[in-house]
Amino acid sequence: MSVLDDIGGEDKLRDLVETFYDLVETLPEGSNLRRLHGRGHGVPHARVEQFNFLSGFMGGRHYYKEKHGHMDVKLMHAHVPIRQVDAENWLFCMRKALADEGHTGPHIDKLNTVFERVANILINDVVDWEDDMDFPPRTP
Repeated sequence: MSVLDDIGGEDKLRDLVETFYDLVETLPEGSNLRRLHGRGHGVPHARVEQFNFLSGFMGGRHYYKEKHGHMDVKLMHAHVPIRQVDAENWLFCMRKALADEGHTGPHIDKLNTVFERVANILINDVVDWEDDMDFPPRTP
């Protein structure tokens, strides 16, 4: 039995992804995640690709790989400045989404541990795009 089966299949995964991104779009913890997605294709695109990736990641159909030819999460995020706080905020939103969708138990504890490991390997030292921008000096 796969993790995808454990959470109830593709429909439940889609619900999870939608709840996750609803949280990203509304909670303060999602503010920088929204900004980071805004530099790419945006949150609507991320909703689709997160489902596609997680389906294969959880042992279901590999939609992401079929579309993009790989499942290398590090490569997907190599251009994105991801800090420890971003990883923590992503995890906060995902854990809340899992709880809000009623997912509990040892299989969810294990999934959260895997998510934590993956989130932490994505932390990098890519220069933040805003660090390269010329902002006018702030006046007190």
